[in-house]
Amino acid sequence: MTESTAAAAQTVEPKRGPKQILLSYFYSRGTLHYDVMVTLILVFIFITPHVWDYGDKPQTTAHVQHPMQVISNGERGMIITVYDADAQVPAGASFSEVKKILRKAVEPITGDAVFVDSWETTTDSQGNLLWKVAAHR
Repeated sequence: MTESTAAAAQTVEPKRGPKQILLSYFYSRGTLHYDVMVTLILVFIFITPHVWDYGDKPQTTAHVQHPMQVISNGERGMIITVYDADAQVPAGASFSEVKKILRKAVEPITGDAVFVDSWETTTDSQGNLLWKVAAHR
């Protein structure tokens, strides 16, 4: 071993301070700190949707069998005509149960940020029962 290689092997890098370590996270690619940070970011991106429920849900209209008619009723209000087959309100349901069922029935069309104000029943030309739901956002 020559003197120059022995001297090079004995040189120790000076300790880096907290500021240099923090800057190495953002400016030094290929270092251990950078690799750890990128790995943690990727783990967060790909693992957290399976761990946490963000409340995202796709809107589905699979259970809607009949078309719904939506008519504007003022600035943010609307009247939605829903077939009874789509709402499926049981006979003798309480006021709050009917309100909940009708809100769930109009949700595929209006989204989940809708409030049911009132409703009335009517029939169409074929005698089918219809719900006229007054709602607002």
